Amino acid sequence: MDNFEKAFEAAKRRGAERSAKYPAAIEAKYDRRIGRVYVVLKTGLAIAFNPHEVQGLEHAKPAAMSEIAISPSGHGLHFPRLDVDIYLPSLIEGHFGSKAWMAKRLGELGGKARTEAKANAARTNGAKGGRPKKAPKTEKELETA
Repeated sequence: MDNFEKAFEAAKRRGAERSAKYPAAIEAKYDRRIGRVYVVLKTGLAIAFNPHEVQGLEHAKPAAMSEIAISPSGHGLHFPRLDVDIYLPSLIEGHFGSKAWMAKRLGELGGKARTEAKANAARTNGAKGGRPKKAPKTEKELETA
């Protein structure tokens, strides 16, 4: 067996494992009534998600999401009018975008939180004169920047 055949067999094995772990999509559409992307899986399970919580779809208009193509493996959704691809296994695991995008979204949510502890911390910092000023950069730091 040559290298190509070994690589091909390994890829087939990984594909079979992925298919066993994550059922393939057989239908996908955007439902304007509920404002969700609706996906039916091979097992009969249906999932719906808010597109505005998914990287690449966060600013999409309903008309742009009216056409959804399913990849041959059934693990990908393609929105041709937006040129956006969604990997269903990641979506099912709760990853709605890249690590950087998710961190930004979670940081925005945390920043909007209003708790008594946050209010107390703001009052304490304010009594101390607010945020400390940043120290000016040294010549060495400016050279490496």
